[in-house]
Amino acid sequence: MFLINKKTPSLQDIEMFILLAQQRSFSATADQLGVSAAYVSKNLQNLESRLGMRLMHRTTRKVSLTEQGELLLEWGQRLLDSAQDLMDAVQAEKVVPQGQLRLCSSSGYGRNVLAPVLSALASTCPELDIQLELLDRKVDLIGEGFHLDVRVGAIDQHDMICRPLRPNRRILCASPAYLNRQGCPVDVLELSTHQCLVIRERDQTPGRWALQGPKGEVSVRVSGPLSSNNGEAVRRWALDGHGIALRSQWDIHSDLKAGFLKQVLPEYYQEAPVHAVYPSRLASSAKLRLCVEFLEKHLPHLA
Repeated sequence: MFLINKKTPSLQDIEMFILLAQQRSFSATADQLGVSAAYVSKNLQNLESRLGMRLMHRTTRKVSLTEQGELLLEWGQRLLDSAQDLMDAVQAEKVVPQGQLRLCSSSGYGRNVLAPVLSALASTCPELDIQLELLDRKVDLIGEGFHLDVRVGAIDQHDMICRPLRPNRRILCASPAYLNRQGCPVDVLELSTHQCLVIRERDQTPGRWALQGPKGEVSVRVSGPLSSNNGEAVRRWALDGHGIALRSQWDIHSDLKAGFLKQVLPEYYQEAPVHAVYPSRLASSAKLRLCVEFLEKHLPHLA
């Protein structure tokens, strides 16, 4: 039997440790909690003393996790989530979903589509502490302490629950000015001779576009004078006539309607649906379930 003793850390101790692990800074953690950096440092020392192990390496500017710290971060987050799920379960008839909900998404989709929906969710459920981070890179949900990733594009994490939210495709597009100047490709292989705007997003291989077409998948190596890890920058460059881009329908459908961009090789595309991605251990979380169901209902469809 597991017995709580004087060396067992409290949930508050674990919660502060997790925040420090996420912030990697005593001062930033202290600012969020409304305490002093010395208090946070002392709390970490006490926690390490109780457990009899070093959890973090300290420098004058930041902290980093030891191997034991990484383990405590993972299991500590599970413990906090389980504690909240327990409260949800025993108060099923009375409980209003509450507590911290950490989400991430890519910068373009997160800023332009997801953020307004989360604003509506916050108005509906003020008990939730919603934190959204915009990251144009692959994310370790468990290691970085996120509950949910609203992800656009291919999913390669079979250990996660992936719930479809909206269909979406990436399509080829360019400005009329570019097409008038360089001509419009009539064959997919011609893309290799055009100025293409290369993006390094989460699920894309830089310099190579894998496209679905009438005869199945085709992979084309592309290059151009401009590249970025940010989709909004690439869209801007396409509008300015710098080349052909591969952009999501949700991002450019208004530009296509207005004639600012034209679709190129419309029979070729890349499937990039929007999913809610979260760890299986959070499947019973009331706050997560509420959020995902809200997104399913309120995320906009393509006009």
